Amino acid sequence: MLDTATYTPRLKADFRDRIKPALKEEFGYKNDMQIPRLEKIVLNIGCGSEAVRDSKKAKSAVEDLTTIAGQRAVTTKAKKSIAGFRVREEMPLGAKVTLRGDRMYEFLDRLVTIALPRVRDFRGVSGKSFDGRGNYAMGLKEHIVFPEIDFDKVDESWGMDIVIATTARTDAEAKALLKHFNMPFNS
Repeated sequence: MLDTATYTPRLKADFRDRIKPALKEEFGYKNDMQIPRLEKIVLNIGCGSEAVRDSKKAKSAVEDLTTIAGQRAVTTKAKKSIAGFRVREEMPLGAKVTLRGDRMYEFLDRLVTIALPRVRDFRGVSGKSFDGRGNYAMGLKEHIVFPEIDFDKVDESWGMDIVIATTARTDAEAKALLKHFNMPFNS
């Protein structure tokens, strides 16, 4: 068992020892607090029409996302009723979780080194998915690329949204930060 008092995630130590000085030199920051860093990672699974037909699908998504994140996921619910989609207010439609601190670094490490290489026909992630304020969003077609998910026990394969929020002011700074974390950009 790991002693959590002395354990530091690999990417967190790498950020402190290698990435911070490299970014400081690359962008010419005068103060360490100007250096961009990861703020949070938000994971989201939307069940959509599957959850409308069967309410157990949303529970299954919550369990899978909890397993992937290592932290309890919350159920996302419909804000208002939409008759055309047979959605009622407060109906469970998916799951989300926000990771910060050590869990955030552990997840990013697993995403970059294990999950993304397991994606079929993987050619890298888009380098254009930044929002203009230094945050990066990406999607996975199947959540089963994570090793924590037992392929045999999965009843439904979900798509998954991953948003990486940084303290960077520009997209160039955020892209440089993620490149230092070995994010496989294709452009």
